[in-house]
Amino acid sequence: MLGARAWLGRGLLLPRAARGLPTSRRGSSSRDKDRSVTVSSSVPMPIGGKGSRTNCSPSVPQKVPNRLISEKSPYLLQHAYNPVDWYPWGQEAFDKARKENKPIFLSVGYSTCHWCHMMEEESFQNEEIGRLLNEDFVSVKVDREERPDVDKVYMTFVQATSSGGGWPMNVWLTPNLQPFVGGTYFPPEDGLTRVGFRTVLLRIREQWKQNKNTLLENSQRVTTALLARSEISMGDRQVPPSAATMNSRCFQQLDEGYDEEYGGFAEAPKFPTPVILNFLFSYWLSHRLTQDGSRAQQMALHTLKMMANGGIRDHVGQGFHRYSTDRQWHIPHFEKMLYDQAQLAVAYSQAFQISGDEFYSDVAKGILQYVARNLSHRSGGFYSAEDADSPPERGMRPREGAFYVWTVKEVQNLLPEPVLGATEPLTSGQLLMKHYGLTEAGNISPSQDPKGELQGQNVLTVRYSLELTAARFGLDVDAVRTLLNTGLEKLFQARKHRPKPHLDSKMLAAWNGLMVSGYAVTGAVLGQERLINYAINGAKFLKRHMFDVASGRLMRTCYAGPGGTVEHSNPPCWGFLEDYAFVVRGLLDLYEASQESSWLEWALRLQDTQDRLFWDSQGGGYFCSEAELGAGLPLRLKDDQDGAEPSANSVSAHNLLRMHGFTGHKDWMDKCVCLLTAFSERMRRVPVALPEMVRALSAHQQTLKQIVICGDPQAKDTKALLQCVHSIYIPNKVLILANGEPSSFLSRQLPFLSTLRRLEDRATAYVCEDQACSMPITEPCELRKLLHQ
Repeated sequence: MLGARAWLGRGLLLPRAARGLPTSRRGSSSRDKDRSVTVSSSVPMPIGGKGSRTNCSPSVPQKVPNRLISEKSPYLLQHAYNPVDWYPWGQEAFDKARKENKPIFLSVGYSTCHWCHMMEEESFQNEEIGRLLNEDFVSVKVDREERPDVDKVYMTFVQATSSGGGWPMNVWLTPNLQPFVGGTYFPPEDGLTRVGFRTVLLRIREQWKQNKNTLLENSQRVTTALLARSEISMGDRQVPPSAATMNSRCFQQLDEGYDEEYGGFAEAPKFPTPVILNFLFSYWLSHRLTQDGSRAQQMALHTLKMMANGGIRDHVGQGFHRYSTDRQWHIPHFEKMLYDQAQLAVAYSQAFQISGDEFYSDVAKGILQYVARNLSHRSGGFYSAEDADSPPERGMRPREGAFYVWTVKEVQNLLPEPVLGATEPLTSGQLLMKHYGLTEAGNISPSQDPKGELQGQNVLTVRYSLELTAARFGLDVDAVRTLLNTGLEKLFQARKHRPKPHLDSKMLAAWNGLMVSGYAVTGAVLGQERLINYAINGAKFLKRHMFDVASGRLMRTCYAGPGGTVEHSNPPCWGFLEDYAFVVRGLLDLYEASQESSWLEWALRLQDTQDRLFWDSQGGGYFCSEAELGAGLPLRLKDDQDGAEPSANSVSAHNLLRMHGFTGHKDWMDKCVCLLTAFSERMRRVPVALPEMVRALSAHQQTLKQIVICGDPQAKDTKALLQCVHSIYIPNKVLILANGEPSSFLSRQLPFLSTLRRLEDRATAYVCEDQACSMPITEPCELRKLLHQ
């Protein structure tokens, strides 16, 4: 395939991805590569570097806004006062490019992306660069979270023709939308070993004028090659691969890359990767009597514990940052994404199910507390993200991490109280600083702070166990726990007075679906109705604000309006495959947590719509976007990696299996088999890139349990049996409440439910597999024994 550098031939060097970012062999997709990608440079530029601008308000208020001022996306609004004549993605821009015979400059990012802020400040606010773009290009700005299809297509090109990918992504297209050169972050001017954005524009302008036909031919050739390379189809295959083989290979690949000391699966940067942790838990369950099974459990639990103790977790306000810039999980890239909180809440809840250690359940509750406080709309929806950057003080330039870091002096002033009973003079502040590793000089390495903006600052990270800290000062463990919690609460109250990071108040159906799962699963595991109610409100929000009753379609986005209102773009942005897959998963989880069958009914209707809009009837599997919505794009892709979020095809495979268990409809199982068969080659080649799909493959080739509870949903004995099921880690099951009504929705789907009876008028459980049910069980302890077999 033609490399992007080759055709220019004038010394142009496209940006390379930041050093050390994970590759597809760890199952990480380009969306993992936060979004902070840099260029080859004689001066090292760290991931999540400092000094970005995140304020949505115009930087030069007296200027006339461009057409992005009419958009709803917070990211597009950040560029509304640039001197660049930006267009949103759409026909108006494409028509202009064709009419004026100009190449399209496509710039893709999102509102909490640090390097997107950098390029906006350095290049897109530059008058000369604005003039070059306006005279010789048609400039199009895209929020990747609004249009994941556009992002996916052109990221595929960038990754194939350069050494990496990430955001901002900048790609030059023909008027027919075929890419011919692309990269990520460009500095404004040339450096010793890197090319500047102005130079790139001048050289592309020259090539377009002098060698346009060659560019068009090469672009067509590259597009054809990408189309062949990205095809995912059943072909001549009739059945999916062996689950045992894929499981073993996936585990071995993870085991080889595991960090024994700190957990995780790379040197640095380190990402949370919940899909990998989910796979390890499932692998443990099916191999729990083997050495590999014990190893898988240890790897997952140790990784979760090290993450929770590290600086990637916000110990003051809870929730997790995007990733760690070092091997130790110490210094994070500070943005907080909704999809991380959603998946990690589930992972920590499952760790609690498996281990019984309340450390994990406390972390899960902390995550959901953060989301309820910081990322929740009053109508029940969930916002997308909080930025990494904020001003240290009002009126100052934003810096990464400013909201989250502490000096020793600040902590001493906030916590001066003496600690009684210690073996040496000690204040509450000194105790907290010892436990969380704060030092006078700061605990951030200069290599992680090349601009010196964080000198003397500290990121809280647990250095010692409570027992060791207590022993160090001759204190009781419970007393130390209380003192630390009180100290963290005082830091939290003090932090409220700092300028807050920018909130991306866009709401995405897919990520809201993940968050419904997060609240539903955690609430069910912990037996907390309050958390399940958050999930119910989230689902109600999706149905009220992000679902079109007339067409049965989901909308991709909505936005927080003034006074707690909810706004939509016009025309609406319709949902993509991941919106349907993640919302359906959320609704299935919510049904099992709440036993309200209306959520199951809606999930089945959405699955029907998903099949109609996205299913590939020729090759099997689901396309990422509707054919009509993606008209004009050179590729229609199927997502084939489980990364920061699971692939929508992987999630759909699980959903289809579960819906077959809830309804008995053979169509769901047939589609699941076709999907897994279509992805056979991908799984065989690099199973670790699709750990969530390997889990689905295992579930398909095992026997799904239908756990039926017959009883009054409000009765104590029914609730006791339900809670018994929720307390046990059983990923390959459906949980059904049979209330004895033959006309109920589930009884109509599964006629055998009407044959199951309560024993002696008590709530009764049945465990059914392969169309055969166990003897009736009325005691939770007996049910627990059976489910543990």
